[in-house]
Amino acid sequence: MFTLSALAFVLSGFFCVQITLGAPIPHKRDTSPYYVTYNDEAATPPDPQDIEPFNMVNLAFLLSSGNGSDVAGKWEQLSDSDRQSTLQQYEQAGIQIMVSAFGGEDAPTTNGLNATAVADSMAQWVIQYGVHGVDVDYEDFAAFGDGSGPGADWVIAFMKALRQQLPQGKYLISHAPIAPWFKTDGGPYLKIHQEVGDLIDWYNVQFYNQGSAYTTCDALITTMNDTNNPALMEIVANGVPIEKLVIGKPTSSADAGSGYMSPTDLANCLAQAKQQYGYDSGIMNWQYHTDGSTLAWIKGVLGGTSGSESSSKRQLVKRRLVRRLSPW
Repeated sequence: MFTLSALAFVLSGFFCVQITLGAPIPHKRDTSPYYVTYNDEAATPPDPQDIEPFNMVNLAFLLSSGNGSDVAGKWEQLSDSDRQSTLQQYEQAGIQIMVSAFGGEDAPTTNGLNATAVADSMAQWVIQYGVHGVDVDYEDFAAFGDGSGPGADWVIAFMKALRQQLPQGKYLISHAPIAPWFKTDGGPYLKIHQEVGDLIDWYNVQFYNQGSAYTTCDALITTMNDTNNPALMEIVANGVPIEKLVIGKPTSSADAGSGYMSPTDLANCLAQAKQQYGYDSGIMNWQYHTDGSTLAWIKGVLGGTSGSESSSKRQLVKRRLVRRLSPW
């Protein structure tokens, strides 16, 4: 998602008694928090121990052409048996694998593509290659324009068609909008949420790449005093449930144009959001790095939120997921 405009992406798990290579049956996670990272770097799937405590991994990117690029393209090239083995390892660790759709270089609406046709081809990719769902990283800025462009209607039609092919309870679908798209005046994602929000499991909100915005706890959580850059609770006030909003931040200042916060500062903000508003949805990260910096980031963020309580909650989520994945 590191583009000139915005960035972001997510992860999952499943199991069945009889394995059908290339087309396993996924199971939806029972609960948040969602600890999401985007993999646009690792050529082969990292070991689960190099991913935890993330429990959602988004493979970048599935394009509107119906083909995978970058890491999603590498996933296509794995043998059926290697994909199945990876999925089983991840699911036993309580991690789910999703694919990130579109990304910053894909402009399906501007390019005149049919929303239903794109949704159908992407759904078939998900089923064929066995991932647990789709993270919709739609960044066709020209199509959204000032909020009056065709982008919102395109996403609504796309989402309806995608969910028809990937039903709730079997597949996860998240979206990764930039925070300004939830603004009161012309925010296209407010319209999208009103029309198809019940079909979307959660939003990985990109609170970065917006100049000097979102670098303090007040600006991130409470209010920006800027109607173009709503804070978390301002998005809630605009009608989006807090449990559907996952705060997204970059791993380092090199992973975004702006909006980076240190793990310690971000942990303090999350603790404040939990104490004051009951926020417990998780955290999204752009992006995964193989050098260990992403794991250091997430451990720093979660270690500073509530210590043993946070660890206990992660273990509970993992146990619930592994039980759900059991064939018995």
